[in-house]
Amino acid sequence: MTTVGLIVPPDQPPHRIRAAARAAEDASLDSLWLWEDCFATSGMGPAAVALADTQRLRVGVGLFPVPLRNVALTAMELASLAEIFPGRFLPGIGHGVQEWMAQVGGRAASPLTLLREYATALRALLDGERVTTDGRYVRLDEVELRRPTPDLPVLVGAEGPRTLALAGEVGDGVILAGDLDSLLPAVRTARAAHESAARPGPFDVVGFLSVSVSARPGQVAELLARYAAAGVDHVPVCGLSEEGVPEGGERLLDLVPVLAEASTLLTGRS
Repeated sequence: MTTVGLIVPPDQPPHRIRAAARAAEDASLDSLWLWEDCFATSGMGPAAVALADTQRLRVGVGLFPVPLRNVALTAMELASLAEIFPGRFLPGIGHGVQEWMAQVGGRAASPLTLLREYATALRALLDGERVTTDGRYVRLDEVELRRPTPDLPVLVGAEGPRTLALAGEVGDGVILAGDLDSLLPAVRTARAAHESAARPGPFDVVGFLSVSVSARPGQVAELLARYAAAGVDHVPVCGLSEEGVPEGGERLLDLVPVLAEASTLLTGRS
């Protein structure tokens, strides 16, 4: 069954993240989603705040830009949150915005190679392996997490066909942010690559959806149904202001009961 979550955009003070997380949980939404945005808000701290302030809600980060983070440090941080809040953390990794990566001296000549090396090493570290690798970008010498978390899924953000195929090959799921027209072929590409790789476990598809904060439940339910028909498992929803920018203020909370009702309508159609 397709689940519904709420997106909180970057640059929000902690009290707004906490309020949104509590409202989402009280409305029985499945998840709350954040993202790490240069140079606004990190992903790990706000995710910890949202997880600590709720009991059931799953918290996703879509995504952590890999050029910005050493893979061993990312593995340590992900494992820590996953152990404290088992089954509730949904981290994603991806290329990041290349202009921003250049600003911090981390832009890779081959983002795809970096993402492949990074995702492979991250998965091995979380699984408890002792990792030695001398790649083009990722270099580790007998690194082993003391407290691994093999059950933690790692999602991969993707847009282009090569990254979509890579997400299916090395990820436990994919995060998509395209429009409805691009959604179905993207899902097919990622799932086909996952099946060809014969990796164990499920492959979750996360599809971001943007709607006006003034949208009605029936309108949102119709969009959710189209996402579900395209094979999307989880739909985090970003509320847009009248100016078309992500809403993070009080009006975002007004969207929560709309999403809850739309989710109920979607369930009734299933």
